[in-house]
Amino acid sequence: MFGDFLRRLTAPSSEPLPDADARLALTALLVRIARSDGEYASAEVAQIRTVVAGRYGLGTAEAEALLRDAETLESEAPDTVRFTRAIKDVVPYEERLGVVEALWTVALADGARDDAEDAILRLSAKLLGVNDRDSALARQRAQRA
Repeated sequence: MFGDFLRRLTAPSSEPLPDADARLALTALLVRIARSDGEYASAEVAQIRTVVAGRYGLGTAEAEALLRDAETLESEAPDTVRFTRAIKDVVPYEERLGVVEALWTVALADGARDDAEDAILRLSAKLLGVNDRDSALARQRAQRA
């Protein structure tokens, strides 16, 4: 279903992703973080909906449709290393900071910090090119939210 999209996402290119593709890729990364501990909790799903609705100005139905597509994409997407590097190559740093903060809000949504989620989140932040200091500040903002 998303084969062409994944090929475009992971192909070498300096072109920015179209807005709809960037939304889908970043939402799929949120899903990957939520699924990383082996439990895709309803609180995490709700947080993803909240994040994408707020970030992209979507209504409930639009956010739900984006989430469904992102869940499918995440299950078909390549390993996290290639996936995040592909995003890094086409998304400006300032937006990646917001992505890392959103990732933390999803990881913390179920009220528990999990080692698997922490590990994939730290890896994702690094691969997105977000330094440790900025990632820690993003986590602190997410914890206060």
